[in-house]
Amino acid sequence: MTTSIDQLATLATFGSVWAVLAVGHNVADHVLGQSDHQAANKGAPSADDVSAGVSPRRGWMACLAHVGQYHLVMAALLALVWLFIPLPLSVTGLAAGFAWSAASHAVLDRRWPVRWLLQHTGSPDFANLRTAGLNGMYLADQALHALALLVSALLITRL
Repeated sequence: MTTSIDQLATLATFGSVWAVLAVGHNVADHVLGQSDHQAANKGAPSADDVSAGVSPRRGWMACLAHVGQYHLVMAALLALVWLFIPLPLSVTGLAAGFAWSAASHAVLDRRWPVRWLLQHTGSPDFANLRTAGLNGMYLADQALHALALLVSALLITRL
């Protein structure tokens, strides 16, 4: 089987986009794309909080502000790379990839979906792990963000 130049270009674009999104995620989630206020307040209130009268909508403003700031950083990094490596990117692919990334990031950062997934896939203890420098919820959150960014890279590359 021979590989065409178009197939090689697609593979190179996917690899480049995936690399930028992976680096961008770390920079945007941990350095430039989130204030302390956003980090502390973006999660959904607990079931106990809601039972005590707290609105289940609490935290959405902080979450959406973080998601917006995060994606500005991601877009800036992708644009910077594109200036040096003119990747064949389409507006449709970029819109789909960034829309998926923003939606999935916002849902995951509410925290309860990550906890629910761990509790329903046989890992409730991992969801509660906070020892020896490890935090199960954080590690699962980051793994799920990486999975979502893989889908974003595919959308950006192929649409």
